[in-house]
Amino acid sequence: MPDLSYHKEEEIRNTQKLRELIRELPPYVRDFFRGIEPTTSSRTRIAYAYDLRVFFRYLHENNGTFSKKEIREIRLDDLESLTPMDIEEYLDYVKVYSSPASARDRRSNDLQAIKRKLASLRTFYKYFYMKELIRYDPVSLVAMPKLREKNIIRLDADEVVDVLDNVESGSHLSKQQQAFHGKGKTRDLALMTLLLGTGIRVSECVGLNLGDVDFKNDGISIHRKGGKEVTVYFGEEVEEALLDYLEERKGIIPESGHENALFLSSQRRRLNVRSVENIVKKYTASLGLGKNITPHKLRSTYGTALYRETGDIYLVADVLGHSDVNTTRKHYAALEDEQRRQARDKVHLRRD
Repeated sequence: MPDLSYHKEEEIRNTQKLRELIRELPPYVRDFFRGIEPTTSSRTRIAYAYDLRVFFRYLHENNGTFSKKEIREIRLDDLESLTPMDIEEYLDYVKVYSSPASARDRRSNDLQAIKRKLASLRTFYKYFYMKELIRYDPVSLVAMPKLREKNIIRLDADEVVDVLDNVESGSHLSKQQQAFHGKGKTRDLALMTLLLGTGIRVSECVGLNLGDVDFKNDGISIHRKGGKEVTVYFGEEVEEALLDYLEERKGIIPESGHENALFLSSQRRRLNVRSVENIVKKYTASLGLGKNITPHKLRSTYGTALYRETGDIYLVADVLGHSDVNTTRKHYAALEDEQRRQARDKVHLRRD
């Protein structure tokens, strides 16, 4: 089998998983996924599939009209019989419900997750409504839950220094963590410096191959959401950390199939998202910052620093890979207000 890129392998895994998920769903669900494939990522389709599976299981187990039918027997025109009230009852159900495998396995969803489940249903119903395969769309009549705006959690400049110092020295780690610190220190410093110095997503980071790093132009080639390949540039600190790690990596023999991966685990395999999350947590939680820092918070930290330095919201949106600048503006609204306040002293009408 030819050597596939991380993203191609992920696409294959997700395609196989999607086929597995929709096997228990009605046949027309397959048509839906085939129809949205050109405009969605494989990860988005997987999320839709999980949400639709919960929805159809709910109908089968809790709705008297559908309980007499197997899930695969639920027809498309049956879905038109649902009312907005039925959809609202479903959303209330997913707040807390039991897994079909075990009544003890209880699942819960916060408001953000419930909003996503409703968004999945909206896309599903809208697809068939636009194709004129159904005449009534009850989901479109259900209002989206309103989320309370949360403060963006990020590291301040002093905390960034403390975190990187902790990665280098391991002085705040537990004794057990310190015992293994030396083996992964160079890799962890390169990883943390790269995340803090470029703002790339954790999925983009774990997908990096050796050939994606270009020291001539100080850039890395990454795959954005939707598969678009772009170059993100890095500064001197990131360059030094990567060069130190790559020198060490030369002495590591990767497991078969992981030869091209930039970041390797202690098992000499490509680091996965969960591993990176654990690395970030290890070095930040041990400092007692009072903040739950994740790789995404490091991305917010970079975005904040870049915006403070440039004041250019469009540049920040472009570097972070936001398709809509309003997404960026929502995250950095407080900083924009701060800049507007500073502007009041920039223009003088009269001078003494």
